[in-house]
Amino acid sequence: MNQLALALYSPVLAGSRRPANTTWFVYLEPEAAQEFFVDYDRIANDAAAMLRLEAGRNPHDKALIELVGELSTRSELFRRRWAQHDVKFHRSGQKRLRHPIVGQLDLDFESMQVSSAPGLQLNVYTAAAGTPTADGLKLLASWAASQEHLPTEATTSASSTGP
Repeated sequence: MNQLALALYSPVLAGSRRPANTTWFVYLEPEAAQEFFVDYDRIANDAAAMLRLEAGRNPHDKALIELVGELSTRSELFRRRWAQHDVKFHRSGQKRLRHPIVGQLDLDFESMQVSSAPGLQLNVYTAAAGTPTADGLKLLASWAASQEHLPTEATTSASSTGP
């Protein structure tokens, strides 16, 4: 993640779980996730459906099995969404975030597989010039540059709960 991505996803990265995981955040920190994701219900549906797609691709992935098990035992909402058996893969769309520093950001995104690194995905977020979201991203970039420390994937915590 670059510095702007770290700032953008700081609410997700602020949690104790390492590596940070958006689906874990959505289901196991629902109050924070509902505050961060404007379209929380759609995000929760999509997260379970995308996780089911990944489970179909990699049914023996130990970390994935552990994540699904943890979500299944700790979140009634996840159990209901998982039981729907929806599968989703999206390459583009819009994410609407409510960032604690700059407010609402309506971002367009595009996801691309990195051919030289199977399983790795590059997500690109954009905003049209002159929009409140573009202004918000500039403000967020300025704020991030002024911070001595932003949460990162490398940040560890004694209260981490595994993969």
